[in-house]
Amino acid sequence: MGFSNARGGTEAILAAERLVRRSGEEAGSDRIGLAQLIERMGLAVDRVMGEGGLWSPELAARALRQAEGDVMEAAQLLRAHRSSIPRLAYSEVASTDELRVIRRISSAFRNPPGRQLLGRTTDYVGRLLDLMPEDADAAEDAPHDHAHEHGHGHGHDEPVTTEDQDLRHPPRLIGLLREMDMVVERRPGADAGDPEPFDITRVPVRPGAPRSAVLAALARAETGALVNLWYAYTFSTVKHGHEIPGEVRHGWLPVKVAHPVTGRPVTVTEIRVTEVETIDDLDRPEEDRSRLDLGYGLCFGHNERKAIAMAGLDLLVHRDGGRTELEQRVLITLDGIEACGFLEHLKLPHYVDFRSLLDRKRAVRGSSADGGAR
Repeated sequence: MGFSNARGGTEAILAAERLVRRSGEEAGSDRIGLAQLIERMGLAVDRVMGEGGLWSPELAARALRQAEGDVMEAAQLLRAHRSSIPRLAYSEVASTDELRVIRRISSAFRNPPGRQLLGRTTDYVGRLLDLMPEDADAAEDAPHDHAHEHGHGHGHDEPVTTEDQDLRHPPRLIGLLREMDMVVERRPGADAGDPEPFDITRVPVRPGAPRSAVLAALARAETGALVNLWYAYTFSTVKHGHEIPGEVRHGWLPVKVAHPVTGRPVTVTEIRVTEVETIDDLDRPEEDRSRLDLGYGLCFGHNERKAIAMAGLDLLVHRDGGRTELEQRVLITLDGIEACGFLEHLKLPHYVDFRSLLDRKRAVRGSSADGGAR
């Protein structure tokens, strides 16, 4: 957003930029390395990638360091960089059936098909601040193998067993529910084919958009705003109870592109994603009360909080059916970069705007005084 009424102040602006650079250059501690951020602040790096809309741990860590830990500023840096990168290819449709899971839990089934895989989680850890002296945890800084923790596979001499393959690629819970004929079908019919996903990066999105647009907007939404909106509507007067996460999965998803010569799909990389399918009761008169509905969430990195809220809002938007402003809020107000951009611009000069406001107030006072004199 530009302002033609802002003039002068160039020297002060340049001096402010120098202060920002100097604060980093003159810091008393060593500069944080990118590998340190990726390994030690991985959840923050994942969140930057999700809200920035670009999978690149190194660039996200660089943005987080430049932004001095401000996740929203880092996401804005990453998204701005993303807009300057040419598209070299389009990936094939990814099936999350191929997800190599690191963690997979179900709140709905105690023993789901394929078993629970707890993985790394703080869900059962007391929220106690670690006050261990810095020199006492030096042993923790020693290099060790992170392969199993982060799902990068096995060591060179360790065989991959059938049991491990089954554990890393468990059957999907929705398949069991469909066999039980317990869920409504929201997928396009066979005659409808597979519609092209809505690209919110190229086409402005407005209410009435397809589900793919809603899911894309939720995937890039600011995590805090997303959770807040889901929480507010979940406990509103029009909503009773809450959905149950049927399956929460975190793992590595292969990305494939068509080979330029053969045209066959070729895996070029893997990205980590969090996927959630959440279950809700259908209890309205116009709904099929003999079945359940499922909401879906998928986002970059390990961000279960976001994926669960995303799946919940997917359900809420569908069941709302345009009755309220929920879809508009999801599509337009959850983008943290846009919201913060508007907020931040308020700090820029508004001299002409404020002068105009004062002139209008003086004119109102003048009119009132003239009327009273008559």
